[in-house]
Amino acid sequence: MKRDFLRLSDLSATEHETLFHRAVQLKKERAAGRRHQTMNGKILALVFEKASTRTRLSFEAGMMQLGGSAVVLDSQGSQMARGEPPEDTARVTSRYVDGIMYRTFSEERLQLFAKAATVPVINGLSDGGHPVQLLADIMTVRERLGGIAGKRVAFLGDCTSNVARSWIEAARLFGFELRLGAPDAYAPSASDLRDARGAARLVNAPAEAVRDADVVCTDVWTSMGQEEESARRRTALAGYGVDAALVKQAAAHAIVLHCLPAHRGEEITAEVIDGPQSAIFDEAENRMHAQMALVELLLGAPRTPI
Repeated sequence: MKRDFLRLSDLSATEHETLFHRAVQLKKERAAGRRHQTMNGKILALVFEKASTRTRLSFEAGMMQLGGSAVVLDSQGSQMARGEPPEDTARVTSRYVDGIMYRTFSEERLQLFAKAATVPVINGLSDGGHPVQLLADIMTVRERLGGIAGKRVAFLGDCTSNVARSWIEAARLFGFELRLGAPDAYAPSASDLRDARGAARLVNAPAEAVRDADVVCTDVWTSMGQEEESARRRTALAGYGVDAALVKQAAAHAIVLHCLPAHRGEEITAEVIDGPQSAIFDEAENRMHAQMALVELLLGAPRTPI
């Protein structure tokens, strides 16, 4: 029976632990120049309805390093641009490949696609969440701080975004405190906070959200598809940008995360991105290693002995 990864909770706690262990192993082996054949003969389709840099590169390069291959299908180069239903694309693509990464807009399209597909589907981003990004984020926290359970994490900016929603889900699953720094207009929904079961809370004041935090996170204030709201969002979220003064409110050992791309000088300053507490580019690299481990898990490839 096929397994999908549409949200973090689609994996058990044991599976997450196994995935992170394997991701670290894969990262070390790549640094040592070793490659694998766990995906030998396997094909992963990368279906894009939104533009991508890191998602495309990390999945495509990761599949190649595992001995498999990736086929990219974007909306403008396919019949999706002419209105083909996601279900039909999913049914046909399933007959050609062993798994599908789908990057889309609405949660409804994601669910329709996954239900129609007969091979594993990975959520490469949707309005409802960005779970593959959170795998990389948690892997990075584990690397830098030794673990994420019991830590204090601050997320600043638009707390209705897909990345923020996955952080809220992660807080409950991985047992850390999440403070969401946002004005009321960009506060998470009551249902998302309820699902966090007390692990996440809204904090309107940015300095209070960041105070003594182990991890400080942010994301762009205007996501794809929201361009017409850009000016209004910049006005509403002014004061929630991550700068050096705000980072000083966090713990001395705190790290800063951003899923990229960043609007330098808007939601985060260049000084912080390029500064000593930034783990942003390690985080970007870890997308590939975490996703390689995820693909192995979902596609059922045998592990290569060490």
